[in-house]
Amino acid sequence: MLTLEQLSVSYGEGLVLRDVSLTVPGGGAVCLMGRNGVGKTTLLKSIMGLLRPRGGRITFDGASLNAVPTDERARRGIGYVPQGREIFPDLSVLENLRIGLIARGQSQAAVPEEIFTLFPVLREMLHRKGGNLSGGQQQQLAIARALVTKPKLLLLDEPTEGIQPSVILEIENVINRVKGSVSILLVEQHLEFARGLADSYYIMEKGTIVASGAIGLLNDEVVRRHLTV
Repeated sequence: MLTLEQLSVSYGEGLVLRDVSLTVPGGGAVCLMGRNGVGKTTLLKSIMGLLRPRGGRITFDGASLNAVPTDERARRGIGYVPQGREIFPDLSVLENLRIGLIARGQSQAAVPEEIFTLFPVLREMLHRKGGNLSGGQQQQLAIARALVTKPKLLLLDEPTEGIQPSVILEIENVINRVKGSVSILLVEQHLEFARGLADSYYIMEKGTIVASGAIGLLNDEVVRRHLTV
Protein backbone atom coordinates (compact mmCIF):
# COMPACT_ATOMS: atom_id res chain seq x y z
CA MET A 1 0.00 0.00 0.00
CA LEU A 2 2.86 2.39 0.84
CA THR A 3 6.53 2.25 -0.08
CA LEU A 4 9.23 4.77 0.80
CA GLU A 5 12.46 4.43 -1.17
CA GLN A 6 15.61 6.30 -0.08
CA LEU A 7 13.54 9.22 1.25
CA SER A 8 15.54 12.26 2.35
CA VAL A 9 13.96 15.39 3.84
CA SER A 10 15.56 18.57 5.14
CA TYR A 11 14.59 21.65 7.10
CA GLY A 12 16.62 24.39 5.44
CA GLU A 13 20.14 23.04 5.10
CA GLY A 14 19.72 20.47 7.89
CA LEU A 15 18.98 16.92 6.69
CA VAL A 16 16.35 15.35 8.97
CA LEU A 17 15.62 12.09 7.09
CA ARG A 18 18.46 10.23 5.40
CA ASP A 19 17.65 7.57 2.79
CA VAL A 20 14.67 6.12 4.67
CA SER A 21 13.06 3.05 3.11
CA LEU A 22 10.04 1.21 4.52
CA THR A 23 6.93 -0.62 3.39
CA VAL A 24 3.37 -0.79 4.72
CA PRO A 25 1.53 -3.79 3.20
CA GLY A 26 -2.14 -3.70 2.25
CA GLY A 27 -4.21 -4.32 5.38
CA GLY A 28 -1.09 -4.40 7.56
CA ALA A 29 -0.09 -2.35 10.59
CA VAL A 30 3.46 -1.06 10.93
CA CYS A 31 4.89 0.78 13.94
CA LEU A 32 7.61 3.40 13.51
CA MET A 33 9.55 3.87 16.75
CA GLY A 34 12.50 5.85 18.04
CA ARG A 35 13.56 8.33 20.67
CA ASN A 36 12.30 11.93 20.53
CA GLY A 37 13.63 14.08 17.72
CA VAL A 38 14.79 11.35 15.34
CA GLY A 39 12.45 12.33 12.48
CA LYS A 40 9.32 10.22 12.93
CA THR A 41 6.85 13.10 12.65
CA THR A 42 8.82 14.53 9.72
CA LEU A 43 8.37 11.21 7.94
CA LEU A 44 4.57 11.25 8.40
CA LYS A 45 4.36 14.88 7.26
CA SER A 46 6.35 13.97 4.16
CA ILE A 47 3.97 11.14 3.32
CA MET A 48 1.06 13.54 3.73
CA GLY A 49 2.71 16.13 1.48
CA LEU A 50 3.24 18.76 4.17
CA LEU A 51 7.00 18.59 3.57
CA ARG A 52 8.71 18.15 0.22
CA PRO A 53 11.43 15.49 0.04
CA ARG A 54 14.92 16.43 -1.08
CA GLY A 55 15.30 12.97 -2.62
CA GLY A 56 13.72 9.55 -2.84
CA ARG A 57 10.31 8.29 -3.81
CA ILE A 58 6.95 7.83 -2.10
CA THR A 59 4.61 5.30 -3.74
CA PHE A 60 1.02 4.87 -2.55
CA ASP A 61 -1.36 2.28 -3.94
CA GLY A 62 0.85 1.77 -6.97
CA ALA A 63 1.34 5.44 -7.92
CA SER A 64 4.05 7.98 -7.11
CA LEU A 65 3.05 10.71 -4.66
CA ASN A 66 6.06 12.98 -5.02
CA ALA A 67 4.28 15.60 -7.14
CA VAL A 68 0.80 15.15 -5.60
CA PRO A 69 -0.51 17.97 -3.33
CA THR A 70 -1.72 17.29 0.21
CA ASP A 71 -5.45 17.66 -0.50
CA GLU A 72 -5.24 15.19 -3.38
CA ARG A 73 -3.38 12.70 -1.15
CA ALA A 74 -6.31 12.87 1.26
CA ARG A 75 -8.78 12.27 -1.57
CA ARG A 76 -6.73 9.32 -2.80
CA GLY A 77 -7.12 7.68 0.57
CA ILE A 78 -4.55 8.81 3.15
CA GLY A 79 -5.95 9.73 6.55
CA TYR A 80 -3.71 11.60 8.99
CA VAL A 81 -4.03 11.99 12.77
CA PRO A 82 -1.24 14.39 13.76
CA GLN A 83 0.58 14.54 17.06
CA GLY A 84 -1.39 16.77 19.42
CA ARG A 85 -4.66 15.85 17.64
CA GLU A 86 -5.17 19.30 16.03
CA ILE A 87 -8.94 19.23 16.09
CA PHE A 88 -10.78 22.53 15.60
CA PRO A 89 -11.52 23.63 19.20
CA ASP A 90 -14.19 26.21 18.29
CA LEU A 91 -16.13 23.81 16.06
CA SER A 92 -18.56 21.22 17.41
CA VAL A 93 -17.85 17.51 17.30
CA LEU A 94 -20.25 17.22 14.35
CA GLU A 95 -18.57 20.09 12.50
CA ASN A 96 -15.15 18.52 13.06
CA LEU A 97 -16.42 15.27 11.59
CA ARG A 98 -17.90 17.10 8.63
CA ILE A 99 -14.45 18.50 7.88
CA GLY A 100 -13.50 14.91 7.11
CA LEU A 101 -16.41 14.65 4.68
CA ILE A 102 -15.33 17.88 2.99
CA ALA A 103 -11.80 16.49 2.63
CA ARG A 104 -13.33 13.46 0.92
CA GLY A 105 -15.28 15.70 -1.45
CA GLN A 106 -18.66 14.75 0.04
CA SER A 107 -19.66 17.85 2.00
CA GLN A 108 -23.38 17.04 1.79
CA ALA A 109 -23.09 13.44 3.00
CA ALA A 110 -24.07 12.30 6.49
CA VAL A 111 -21.45 11.09 8.95
CA PRO A 112 -21.38 7.27 8.54
CA GLU A 113 -23.14 5.39 11.32
CA GLU A 114 -20.10 3.14 11.73
CA ILE A 115 -18.19 6.11 13.19
CA PHE A 116 -20.58 6.22 16.13
CA THR A 117 -20.42 2.45 16.47
CA LEU A 118 -16.65 2.76 16.86
CA PHE A 119 -16.84 5.88 19.07
CA PRO A 120 -20.16 5.90 20.96
CA VAL A 121 -19.03 8.81 23.16
CA LEU A 122 -18.99 11.13 20.13
CA ARG A 123 -22.70 10.60 19.46
CA GLU A 124 -23.43 11.93 22.94
CA MET A 125 -21.33 15.07 22.32
CA LEU A 126 -22.19 16.03 18.75
CA HIS A 127 -22.96 19.65 19.58
CA ARG A 128 -20.21 20.16 22.14
CA LYS A 129 -17.22 22.24 21.07
CA GLY A 130 -14.10 20.21 20.41
CA GLY A 131 -12.12 22.38 22.80
CA ASN A 132 -14.41 21.36 25.67
CA LEU A 133 -13.64 17.65 25.30
CA SER A 134 -11.11 15.81 27.42
CA GLY A 135 -7.78 14.88 25.86
CA GLY A 136 -8.91 11.30 25.33
CA GLN A 137 -12.18 12.40 23.73
CA GLN A 138 -10.30 14.79 21.45
CA GLN A 139 -8.04 11.94 20.35
CA GLN A 140 -11.06 9.79 19.57
CA LEU A 141 -12.53 12.69 17.58
CA ALA A 142 -9.28 13.15 15.64
CA ILE A 143 -9.19 9.46 14.71
CA ALA A 144 -12.90 9.49 13.82
CA ARG A 145 -12.40 12.55 11.60
CA ALA A 146 -9.67 10.67 9.71
CA LEU A 147 -11.82 7.54 9.39
CA VAL A 148 -14.71 9.59 7.98
CA THR A 149 -12.57 10.03 4.86
CA LYS A 150 -12.66 6.21 4.39
CA PRO A 151 -8.88 5.99 4.06
CA LYS A 152 -6.90 3.17 2.54
CA LEU A 153 -3.96 4.19 4.75
CA LEU A 154 -4.17 5.71 8.23
CA LEU A 155 -1.19 7.65 9.62
CA LEU A 156 -1.25 7.90 13.43
CA ASP A 157 1.29 10.09 15.24
CA GLU A 158 1.60 9.24 18.97
CA PRO A 159 -2.12 8.51 19.54
CA THR A 160 -1.57 7.52 23.20
CA GLU A 161 0.34 10.66 24.19
CA GLY A 162 -1.24 12.23 27.29
CA ILE A 163 -4.21 9.84 27.26
CA GLN A 164 -5.52 7.96 30.28
CA PRO A 165 -5.13 4.16 30.26
CA SER A 166 -8.84 3.35 29.88
CA VAL A 167 -9.11 5.51 26.74
CA ILE A 168 -5.87 4.04 25.35
CA LEU A 169 -7.53 0.63 25.57
CA GLU A 170 -10.63 1.94 23.75
CA ILE A 171 -8.45 3.41 20.99
CA GLU A 172 -6.51 0.15 20.68
CA ASN A 173 -9.77 -1.76 20.29
CA VAL A 174 -10.99 0.61 17.57
CA ILE A 175 -7.75 0.40 15.60
CA ASN A 176 -7.76 -3.38 15.83
CA ARG A 177 -11.33 -3.39 14.48
CA VAL A 178 -10.44 -1.32 11.40
CA LYS A 179 -7.06 -2.97 10.82
CA GLY A 180 -7.21 -5.24 7.79
CA SER A 181 -9.62 -3.00 5.90
CA VAL A 182 -7.23 -0.07 6.45
CA SER A 183 -3.44 -0.12 6.31
CA ILE A 184 -1.85 1.60 9.30
CA LEU A 185 1.45 3.39 9.89
CA LEU A 186 1.71 4.14 13.59
CA VAL A 187 4.30 6.32 15.33
CA GLU A 188 4.27 5.22 18.95
CA GLN A 189 6.45 5.18 22.10
CA HIS A 190 4.08 3.03 24.19
CA LEU A 191 5.55 -0.44 23.69
CA GLU A 192 2.58 -2.51 24.80
CA PHE A 193 0.22 -0.48 22.62
CA ALA A 194 2.52 -1.01 19.64
CA ARG A 195 2.82 -4.73 20.32
CA GLY A 196 -0.96 -5.02 20.56
CA LEU A 197 -1.52 -3.44 17.13
CA ALA A 198 1.45 -3.78 14.82
CA ASP A 199 2.53 -6.67 12.63
CA SER A 200 6.02 -5.26 12.10
CA TYR A 201 8.24 -2.41 13.26
CA TYR A 202 10.92 0.01 12.13
CA ILE A 203 13.19 1.94 14.50
CA MET A 204 14.79 5.27 13.60
CA GLU A 205 17.90 6.96 14.93
CA LYS A 206 19.22 10.30 13.65
CA GLY A 207 16.89 10.25 10.68
CA THR A 208 17.64 6.79 9.38
CA ILE A 209 16.26 3.27 9.89
CA VAL A 210 18.52 1.22 12.21
CA ALA A 211 16.34 -1.83 12.95
CA SER A 212 13.22 -3.53 11.59
CA GLY A 213 11.37 -6.82 11.70
CA ALA A 214 8.27 -8.66 12.84
CA ILE A 215 6.80 -7.18 16.02
CA GLY A 216 7.37 -10.47 17.83
CA LEU A 217 11.12 -9.95 17.34
CA LEU A 218 11.08 -6.62 19.19
CA ASN A 219 12.92 -8.02 22.19
CA ASP A 220 14.37 -6.39 25.30
CA GLU A 221 17.84 -6.11 23.75
CA VAL A 222 16.52 -4.15 20.75
CA VAL A 223 14.48 -1.92 23.06
CA ARG A 224 17.47 -1.27 25.35
CA ARG A 225 19.79 -0.45 22.46
CA HIS A 226 17.53 1.80 20.43
CA LEU A 227 14.58 3.00 22.52
CA THR A 228 15.51 3.28 26.20
CA VAL A 229 16.28 6.84 27.25
